[in-house]
Amino acid sequence: MKKLIIWDFDGVIADTEKLWVENRLYFLRRDYGVDWDFGTAYKYIGGISERDKARNLKNLGLDIKDSFWQNSFSRDYETLTQVTLTPHIEEIFNLKEFDQCIATGGLMERTMKKVKQTGVDKYFTSDRIFTADMVKNGKPEPDIFLLAAKKMGYELSDIMVIEDSVAGVMAAQKAGINVIVFSKYNTAQINALIEDLHPDFMVDDMRKVKNILLEF
Repeated sequence: MKKLIIWDFDGVIADTEKLWVENRLYFLRRDYGVDWDFGTAYKYIGGISERDKARNLKNLGLDIKDSFWQNSFSRDYETLTQVTLTPHIEEIFNLKEFDQCIATGGLMERTMKKVKQTGVDKYFTSDRIFTADMVKNGKPEPDIFLLAAKKMGYELSDIMVIEDSVAGVMAAQKAGINVIVFSKYNTAQINALIEDLHPDFMVDDMRKVKNILLEF
């Protein structure tokens, strides 16, 4: 019987998470006078859905206007041209031993643009892509992974999640699913936070991810 790989997108399939955080940080600095470094910005708006980013910013007392999100999304689309797939990841996409899908904190419309831009659409049809706007609670809650497991028809014990963020690892652990952390694109500070969560595996090369999966 096949097992299921659930991929996060940003920071795993491609080094996009850093771009999204930097894009929002640019407008937070320019329009709201926020004096954050990247690490602080990631703490509040990294690895989570846009809905949860908005909630975090509101809880910090920032009166974020709709124009902030419009400007951020526009800048995202401009920077999509910089995005390429993580080296050696297609070796895993082509494995016949596994079923595979994507579960991301992004919204469906934006995710499909990323999928098309990177050529991932040849591996993942829309029915194999699950996004934050399909569930009530985003990561670090387990909803998106539980939805993916249900829709794909797999027991939780037969699934491996591949994540890069603190929120994503917490979501996988709350769901009771094994998790590989792909740490290549993270800062040392972020990886230290993830290490404190004691994920099942933590590696920085997709060839190592492949080896772990083949032994799963």
